[in-house]
Amino acid sequence: MTTPTGKRRLRVLSANIQAGSSTRRYSDYVTRSWSHALPAGNKRGSLDVIAQLAGEHDIVGLQEADPGSLRSGFTNQTHYLAERAGFDYWTHQPNRNVGRVASSANGLLSRLEPREVSDHALPGRIAGRGVLVARFGEGDEGLTVAVAHLSLGANSRKSQLSFIAELLADHPHAVLMGDFNCMCDMPEMDVLYKNTRLRPPEHRIATFPSWKPQRAIDHILISEDLVADDARAVPAANSDHLALAMNIDVPDSALR
Repeated sequence: MTTPTGKRRLRVLSANIQAGSSTRRYSDYVTRSWSHALPAGNKRGSLDVIAQLAGEHDIVGLQEADPGSLRSGFTNQTHYLAERAGFDYWTHQPNRNVGRVASSANGLLSRLEPREVSDHALPGRIAGRGVLVARFGEGDEGLTVAVAHLSLGANSRKSQLSFIAELLADHPHAVLMGDFNCMCDMPEMDVLYKNTRLRPPEHRIATFPSWKPQRAIDHILISEDLVADDARAVPAANSDHLALAMNIDVPDSALR
């Protein structure tokens, strides 16, 4: 939607979909651990619910989307969601592969055609984390959207955020979304705020655990020249994370 001020409003969603698995209480991590390795537990039904949610948005960043292993019935979940939700453009970044039993990927669904897509492995004590970057529009003023899933450890996150800060430092219209595994005011986050135009969110929105949200660890960060509103948490089927949605006003010039 184009606004009267020469900006386009984009509906953006970030969702850790837990590969379509269902977690409704902490005990499920033990009692339903089989669902993280076997193609059972109505994952396809969960994906259909997530597709309905994704279809209400213009750009969707996914974390923990299975790129096609045993537990998903060898279904590329990003591709599946793109088809079910009617997205013309999609891409994914496989990051972790436990044999052919369980794989994990970042994903991007878009109604806008990206000019360029790149993926980068992130540093960390344990390999298997990455950031997926899409560029829209021409030149340095174009919109850059990055999707990341960061590590559990603070030291690894600091290295990963330093890497991401280098990628986004020269981009005035940037959006970074994903599962950060930390609050937005943790010390390791400062490297983003000091070295990019990204800013902390105005409101902390708890997204984890989904059944009793207490921690704001999923974020959509935008650069200072962009304007956002209506930030909210919404269920992502039965994932252990709530999804995070918001509207972002982007200059038309950043999308041409």
